[in-house]
Amino acid sequence: MRLRILTLAIAALAAVSLTGQDKKSTPMMKSSILHPEMTPGAGTWDKPMATLGVKSTEPWTATTVAAGVDNKPQPGRHMTVVGEVVDFSCYLQLGKHGDKHRSCGQKCIAAGQAPGLLTQTGALYMLMPEEHDPRRDGGVDAKASASEHMGHIVEVHGTEASVGGYRALFVQGLTK
Repeated sequence: MRLRILTLAIAALAAVSLTGQDKKSTPMMKSSILHPEMTPGAGTWDKPMATLGVKSTEPWTATTVAAGVDNKPQPGRHMTVVGEVVDFSCYLQLGKHGDKHRSCGQKCIAAGQAPGLLTQTGALYMLMPEEHDPRRDGGVDAKASASEHMGHIVEVHGTEASVGGYRALFVQGLTK
């Protein structure tokens, strides 16, 4: 009899604990952006300050299709995303972004760090030029537009591709 009472007490305690954990694991959060106190310097989520890239009817350009294994690049879908231009490395490592991080982010981009796009929900995309051969040969570059708009909210037209949890927006029309 004691064993049954003990078993029931443990089961009840576990149920109460799990219920309490469920409430704690879903806090009321507006976004999952790291350090939301670091705010963008220009543009808003409703009115981005600039547009990067061009809209396209096809996800990949001819040079990307031709460069794919058996002329088949990885699946991608064209989309438009609004987000803050960030330095991918500083954001992932330190949570830094926004106007206060603009100068550092510009230096990191100039030194070869990857630009990123941080959405209002906290999704992070690496920004890359879409055109395969010009990208490989140095004919297109994301650094200039990323540096110009570092810490600003912009609208980006690009092709989303993801592999193993990594997300990228491949942007057509970025020039050097």
